[in-house]
Amino acid sequence: MPGGSIYVQPNEKYTGNSPQWWYEKFWREDAQSRRRSRYVKAAVGLVIGAALALRFDLTAAAPLFGLLLAGLVAAGDWYLDWRSFHATAVWRGAKRGEAITGKHLRRSLGRLGYSVLDGRAIRGQASIDHLVIGPAGVWIIDNESWSPDTEIASYAGRLFFGEKYGSKTAKALVDTAEAFAELLTRETRVPVTITPMLAVHCGMLPRGGNLTAEGLTLLKPRLAAKKIKAAEGRIYSDEQIELLTRTAVRELQKAA
Repeated sequence: MPGGSIYVQPNEKYTGNSPQWWYEKFWREDAQSRRRSRYVKAAVGLVIGAALALRFDLTAAAPLFGLLLAGLVAAGDWYLDWRSFHATAVWRGAKRGEAITGKHLRRSLGRLGYSVLDGRAIRGQASIDHLVIGPAGVWIIDNESWSPDTEIASYAGRLFFGEKYGSKTAKALVDTAEAFAELLTRETRVPVTITPMLAVHCGMLPRGGNLTAEGLTLLKPRLAAKKIKAAEGRIYSDEQIELLTRTAVRELQKAA
């Protein structure tokens, strides 16, 4: 192979396509190992369940207790494996992050007087996945996903994605929030300040699933609506919410 070594034969594990493709490949190849591990865990559960039954003088029911605990252990282990793989769905391209976040927002905020607009953009300028307008304020929410082992953290007030600075990502969303707020304020005469958030579908957030750095709040998609509901006070009346929503629909084009 051109550029290769005649002493070290090429290894197919290190040739191929994207990180997502390799992730799925290794996940499939590791299936047998995960099953063996699950069998071992279930066997341990069987022994512990039977031992507990004997300990409490339930000799006749020992096999049943053992099988029951073994089944619970196996089911729990399978669920944890499925959950870890399912958490990478957006990163792998199997699901759309904006669809997941939009569903969470509507289900949690729709009955509380909030309007949720998807895929909006200032003509010829910035676009955003979700615009939320409600009694406690206005938010824009974008969606992003990194590889499962990417640590998302804040050090000395700066945002990091792994070893890379996150300032560019934060600044883009903060600038977009300011541009949206300026447009809505100008068109409605209602003072508007927009809070930017980023729904993280894959990547390692700190304990609790959210952090704020450089003016941007990053959090798990399911926590976005919770964060909005936790906002204190009522800023806008029902009439102002309706006005802001109608203006946003009119002035902000539907993103392709």
